[in-house]
Amino acid sequence: MANVKITETILRDAHQSLAATRMTFKMMEPALPYLDQVGYNALECWGGATFDACVRFLHEDPWERLRKIRKACPHTKLQMLLRGQNLLGYKHYADDVVDEFVKASVANGINIIRIFDALNDYRNIERAMNATIKAGAHAQGCISYTTSPYHSLEKFTRDCKQLEEMGAASICIKDMAGLLLPKDAYELVKAIKETVKVPIELHTHYTTGQGSMAYLKAIEAGCDIIDTALSPLAMGTSQPCTEAMVKALEGTEYDTGLELDKMIPATEIFQRVREDWIKSGQISPKVLGVNINALRYQVPGGMLSNLVSQLKQAGKEDQLEAVLEEVPRVRKDFGYPPLVTPSSQIVGTQAVMNVVTGERYKMVPNESKDILRGKYGKTPAPIDPDFIKSILGDEQPITARPADLLEPELGHVRQEAAEYVESDEDVLTYAMFPQVAEKYFRWRLEQKHKLDNTVGSIDEVIQPV
Repeated sequence: MANVKITETILRDAHQSLAATRMTFKMMEPALPYLDQVGYNALECWGGATFDACVRFLHEDPWERLRKIRKACPHTKLQMLLRGQNLLGYKHYADDVVDEFVKASVANGINIIRIFDALNDYRNIERAMNATIKAGAHAQGCISYTTSPYHSLEKFTRDCKQLEEMGAASICIKDMAGLLLPKDAYELVKAIKETVKVPIELHTHYTTGQGSMAYLKAIEAGCDIIDTALSPLAMGTSQPCTEAMVKALEGTEYDTGLELDKMIPATEIFQRVREDWIKSGQISPKVLGVNINALRYQVPGGMLSNLVSQLKQAGKEDQLEAVLEEVPRVRKDFGYPPLVTPSSQIVGTQAVMNVVTGERYKMVPNESKDILRGKYGKTPAPIDPDFIKSILGDEQPITARPADLLEPELGHVRQEAAEYVESDEDVLTYAMFPQVAEKYFRWRLEQKHKLDNTVGSIDEVIQPV
């Protein structure tokens, strides 16, 4: 057994799960040189909700963030999370957008792209995987782990074989809600290792208190890589703790070879970030502890922190438990999708509406309808035709790969965004989130005008001699 490798998540999933993705580059910048010295398998630093949060909330260019991280961490591979045909948005994008987005991600510094589909419909990740391979990066295929009457060890094992045949250089078991129990982790990894030859990585959350135990059993079964977060932003709805796993494996046949002393400077920096977030309320106590009820609700960390945030803003925090109880009912109605972006947001939003309005499906957002229409792909379980009819009427769902019905988008996007964009990456940002991007580009322009006026005023006062 070779040393177990560790992918560090503190720059992406840790703060996405605990603090609704609000870590700015300024917060992480002092820690980057120290993270680069640890010897991680990779730093997961981009993708997921970070792209959206940068533009929507933090007034940062996500591409510039990536380039800065790449420059500060020259010795460590950088990893991102990509939602297949959804890329980093919440709908399917045309194939030309997928090709260019992947190409640009690699060109700006990404080495490993973890590609998943919320429904485990692998028609939706094939294009992104091919684009990743073409760009010369490591394409990691992904299974979104969940439990339901329609999910089994045999099904997940077949899925992994399919991913390997599609060209995956490694496979990730993505347990976004901490549902994977230790004994199941052992059996699943063992079965997958007997079926495929590529490395296996396990990603879980500590939501249900199972994470570290699941990692140990998975490692015993042959798991090659685990995802962890440095202690200030570990546990709760985040990942198991990096330092704890390193120490637990030290001196065993699975020793990571990493040194705790090299992590301490970064840990101290992120500890100050954590303390500030707790004081400001950015981290809610609800996401810090163990919630065994997640084994019933299957709500992942990022979804839970966002639900808490949304309900708090609406003044409806007292209805969180009712919403969590409604989530599994909506999930069953929608064909048992794994609860991961974007299906987690769709199911979560529908559950909120069902509870807040006091009547199930009185209000049905278009995204919910698109699940029923087949526009996100094939659901794990067939959806009751009567339920579909009650929502869609006589409209017939599609059965084709959703992106096959989309016309090329980039040409149109370039024209539409022409007055705002300053780079090819800006075009892709606009393609992801047109309204949010336009607002950000206008803000960016205003800042430049302010700076130009300031410089002009100084030039008037300070004349050259």
